[in-house]
Amino acid sequence: MPRSSAKADLAPATLSEADGVRYLHLGTPWVQGAMRIRKPGELELEYIQRMMVWMLMRPEAELNKGRAVQLGLGAAAITRFCHGVLRMRTTAVELNPTVIAACRLWFKLPDDNARLAVIEGDAAAFVADPARSGSASVLCVDLYDQDAASPVLDSAAFYRDCGRLLDDDGVMTVNLFGRDASFERSARRIAAVFGESQVRTLRPTREGNTIVLAWKGSAMPERETLAARAQSIETRFRLPAGKWLRMIRPLPATATA
Repeated sequence: MPRSSAKADLAPATLSEADGVRYLHLGTPWVQGAMRIRKPGELELEYIQRMMVWMLMRPEAELNKGRAVQLGLGAAAITRFCHGVLRMRTTAVELNPTVIAACRLWFKLPDDNARLAVIEGDAAAFVADPARSGSASVLCVDLYDQDAASPVLDSAAFYRDCGRLLDDDGVMTVNLFGRDASFERSARRIAAVFGESQVRTLRPTREGNTIVLAWKGSAMPERETLAARAQSIETRFRLPAGKWLRMIRPLPATATA
């Protein structure tokens, strides 16, 4: 959940269930997250799986090193995966207290512990805090309100702060989706921070979610290295990393002009 001028403006978390899957809503039919009830450690939604494309950018020995940060908790799928499956130090930032409560009650989100911190707060303020510069190895950004119309945090200043939050080899994924969103505008802002050569995009899902991958440090690894990492990810974590690799592409020319 993104920013709001007042907590009173935040829509309360609501639930639905169908075919063994529990869905999180914010008082509208738009799905904010999902969990297969019998398999809470798996990533149910395709776009959430694609948000994990950052895994291709990290050597296998370093895959779970450092800290993973999620801006927007959703149904806590990425948070559960980073904390429970990858065993990473994990921080999630969520403005809406009813979302945090729903995730703890209904979406298997553990209580905070030595490796997990769920912060009720403003994602923009979190990334802008200079004390946190360089504190994240992985950053996943998925910030939408109850109408899912466009990302609520999408400014050039916000993406600059995201870049500063990452360490020297950090990697970020961003979900860009919305009926009113401008993908090209958002992609230009991300490329202005990370550099055009350090940004890729995946093909949109059928629902229209387009994941942008951006990273700091060295150039994208060779295709053979990425293919080996994809195979390892598929074997170890049952995620479709080979499919991600096939759909990675440079930003469209209109997005970088």
